Amino acid sequence: MMSKKLTPPFLGPKGTGKVISKVTGTKRLQSGGPTFSRLMVVWVTNNGVPFNTTGFFARLFRGNNVVAIAAFDRFGVVRFNQIQTLTSVSYTIRLYNSNGVLFRTAFIPAGVQTFAVIG
Repeated sequence: MMSKKLTPPFLGPKGTGKVISKVTGTKRLQSGGPTFSRLMVVWVTNNGVPFNTTGFFARLFRGNNVVAIAAFDRFGVVRFNQIQTLTSVSYTIRLYNSNGVLFRTAFIPAGVQTFAVIG
């Protein structure tokens, strides 16, 4: 007996909000809401490969006020548990090593659930 090769779903025509399964040909609606409930930031190389960010941390600012501080995992990801998504305001993120040396600063616009810092 030969089984079908499973492939991940792909997006249907632009703007339909539907995912089409290649295996069954059926359509299902996407949830429409954010995938992540909290703001996630990924720090990647120019090639898109996550940095090893062991010991790194990030501070999230609104103007000159620190809103949140969180530690990166070793896979280049930091999660801000205090910040719900989709974000309603913009932020400035500052990325530091374990010694407190500032490595990067980036602007995160309102209306996002994830953000990538490249380089």
